[in-house]
Amino acid sequence: MSAEQPAGDRITLIGLRVFGYHGVLDAEREEGQEFIVDAVLWLDTAAAAAADDLELTANYAALADRLAAVVAGPPVRLIETLAQRLAEAATATEPRAREVEITVHKPHAPVGHRFEDVSVTIRRPAKGQHAVLALGSNLGDRLATLQGAVQELLTGPGLTLTALSPVYETAPVGGPPQPDYLNAVLIARAALTPPALLHRCQQAEQAFHRTRPEVWGPRTLDVDIIVYGDLVSDDPALTLPHPRAWQRAFVLAPWLDAEPAAEIPGRGRVAGLLAAADRSGVRRRDDLKLRPPS
Repeated sequence: MSAEQPAGDRITLIGLRVFGYHGVLDAEREEGQEFIVDAVLWLDTAAAAAADDLELTANYAALADRLAAVVAGPPVRLIETLAQRLAEAATATEPRAREVEITVHKPHAPVGHRFEDVSVTIRRPAKGQHAVLALGSNLGDRLATLQGAVQELLTGPGLTLTALSPVYETAPVGGPPQPDYLNAVLIARAALTPPALLHRCQQAEQAFHRTRPEVWGPRTLDVDIIVYGDLVSDDPALTLPHPRAWQRAFVLAPWLDAEPAAEIPGRGRVAGLLAAADRSGVRRRDDLKLRPPS
């Protein structure tokens, strides 16, 4: 392990033994040998611990299956190449991981001398940017709309779910008299550019017949990009971070549940912002739950 560790919690899978056919020599690729894999995933486990929910953390059984399939799969010449494929598989299996470290041991390498082990260790960040989306609905079947929005947003490449918040019910802020909202926060790793992500959000709103007859009016679905990595932009088409999110308890409360260490660039930690915000009219609905797409 390097002396400089990424911040946050980590989950380790050590000593996964799998037979494979990797190597430079023909004999290695014909006869095969045992490889040993260690995997370290850096992620935030606080939400999973608070909810006691496997869906909010890494599933190490699924991770082991995926890594074993890579080692037992098509052969490569170098364990460096194998390690890269394993890192890609790990981040694909566990999108909540911010960074992964993979060590491939080759204890039966054809070295020609007595030795204990040959290994290579690589560390790779997860691909894409950390994106936080706020969802809201106060017309029609609000929960079904939010669930449908989750499905719509995550359909197609470029957006990988990392966390879904609990559902909150919120009294409307401003505008004409209207029903209460259901609100939630979706956290994802985005390979989409900010304009492409905005287009995806607008497509989801259109799929649920979002109209804008008046400012602060009722709506079937509202999808706002709150943060996109550390990007700060005053572009009127997409201001980042969202200019009012730091004051909105109906965004901050579900976001904090889903990501306890969350921060808004230029504003600070979500926990502190929520402590200073007006939480009146914002209540968690534990009887309602959103599910990741099947």
